[in-house]
Amino acid sequence: MNRLFLGFAVLLFFAVVLVIEAGYLWWNSHHGPVVKRLDQRIRAMSVGGEIGTAQLSILKARLLSDSPSLTKLLLAIPRIHMLDRLLLQSGRDWSVGRFLTYTLVLPCVAAAVALCLGVPLLPSLALAAVFALLPLGHVHRSRSKRIAVLERQLPEAADLISRALRAGHSFPSSLGMVGEELANPLGGEFQTTFDEISYGVSMNDALKNMVARVPVMDLRYFVIAVLIQREAGGNLSEILDSISQIIRERLKLLSKVKVLSAEGRLSAWILGALPFALAGVIMLINPDFFMGLINDPAGLKMIGVSLVSMLLGIVWMRKVIRIHV
Repeated sequence: MNRLFLGFAVLLFFAVVLVIEAGYLWWNSHHGPVVKRLDQRIRAMSVGGEIGTAQLSILKARLLSDSPSLTKLLLAIPRIHMLDRLLLQSGRDWSVGRFLTYTLVLPCVAAAVALCLGVPLLPSLALAAVFALLPLGHVHRSRSKRIAVLERQLPEAADLISRALRAGHSFPSSLGMVGEELANPLGGEFQTTFDEISYGVSMNDALKNMVARVPVMDLRYFVIAVLIQREAGGNLSEILDSISQIIRERLKLLSKVKVLSAEGRLSAWILGALPFALAGVIMLINPDFFMGLINDPAGLKMIGVSLVSMLLGIVWMRKVIRIHV
């Protein structure tokens, strides 16, 4: 009896160890760091790719969502891959299905909470609309920040490629050196381009794919200069030095413009937030006074006209203070 019990305990111990090992291997094969890097690389190539249309369509279909049924539904939406490209350009690891889930769930939760707290239907719907736009606003903000970092890194990348060419390296190997030496996000984009060339993609297609993934106008000029040099010839290192100098001067001028327009931007934020902040304070101090405005049909019309006027004013102020350099 003791031997039987001891054998059972030993077998149970090995079974538990094997179950834990199997769970670890499953998690590592689906969520490990290597899998994440590979998925990010494939996502970058599939969204920006111009080669292998049939194969790329399969890659894109797999990356739109983790659910096959949801992926089929998303593929029926026109221009859904433009949203996928936007998510890629923002640097977020969201899939299209995850983004749409956030967009649909957040307003429903916000409206349900507002209705449970006794907020009238119209303000609840307005609150739901604001929460529905939060994921898109977050993606656009992340995209803007990433583009700003890419623009600051581009002159350094052009200088590094120029020095590598003077040292005798080929242009593809120079791209690989930029991918290794430069920090993300631009280093990762150049590394992806270098990998595409190593996998057999032509130089022109790989550079065009990088332009599709990185919506930076200076990078577009960089790629156009390289493509023209490949067709017409010339000293590419000198061309890259000139491009680097031009980008640095443009960024310097843009910084001066931002400093000069800082007061206008601050005024726009204050004027845009002041009515909502004042409404919140009034609702906290005297809720009956504010609810009288909401419950009155004339008050609702006044609120609608005010919101439309504020929206037009915000668009106008944005046009005034937004100076392109």
